[in-house]
Amino acid sequence: LVVAECGGFTRAGEQLGYTQSTVTNHVRALEEAVGNRLFDRLGKTVVLTDTGNHLASYAKEILHLYQEAVDSSRLNTEPSGTVLIGANESLMVYRLPTILYEFKRLYPKVQLILQPSESQELNNELKSGKFDLALFTNPEKLGPDIVTSDLVRETLVMIAPAGHRLCGKAMITPNDLEDEVLLLTETGSYRDLLERWIKEEGVGCSRIAFWNIEAIKQSVKCGLGLSYLPLMTVREELERGSLVALPWVHSDEFVTTQLAYHKDKWLTPAMNKLIEIIEKHAKKWESEDRQ
Repeated sequence: LVVAECGGFTRAGEQLGYTQSTVTNHVRALEEAVGNRLFDRLGKTVVLTDTGNHLASYAKEILHLYQEAVDSSRLNTEPSGTVLIGANESLMVYRLPTILYEFKRLYPKVQLILQPSESQELNNELKSGKFDLALFTNPEKLGPDIVTSDLVRETLVMIAPAGHRLCGKAMITPNDLEDEVLLLTETGSYRDLLERWIKEEGVGCSRIAFWNIEAIKQSVKCGLGLSYLPLMTVREELERGSLVALPWVHSDEFVTTQLAYHKDKWLTPAMNKLIEIIEKHAKKWESEDRQ
């Protein structure tokens, strides 16, 4: 696996603390065992063959099972090991930091690895076993292999810059968005809700897709357009008055933040403790949104 990652035997040896010849001999022994080449030597670079890619998937699982075996022998000790967490951007930025702070304060021996991903990518990585836990906002149906639990209903708000022409209206409908510029997040979840309403009413809007929510908020503030985001992402700006929540006709709509993991994933003590803390914080989120 390290040879494949580094693209060479010498670099792999340096990373592993082996000589280049030792790495070469180990790979050769593996090739003899499976009866096929695992790497193509392309000049000074090596790449996995089809057989190598096939074996690599098993090698990853073997290492994962090894780590589970080690962790399972420490059930009566302080949680340790590694937890790999995937989440979409809004949850990574606005929900996870306080959770991770509390977790690391209580369980400093656990290494946390975070990876922001789009919803479909998170789904794939969960099914492949890469992520231990994932946080989604209203994911598509993940299938029978994935265990999900609802954490909190996320309130959604239509936001505009202070002084926008629609701020004085008692109710905003999709027709009021005619000729407005909509600043959108990645496809899926709350963006799909907004685009469905626009399409149903036949409203003509310009659209600009952004790579992150902070860029959207700054663009709304400067008057570029409107956006539709979870309340958790704009709460501070609404309280300061730098953004305004319009009285959107579909104010009863919401998305659900969910926690997910593979049904065959062994929940280590560290993972169980993290799930407990996530669920505790989710109760606070519900009370915040009711205020």
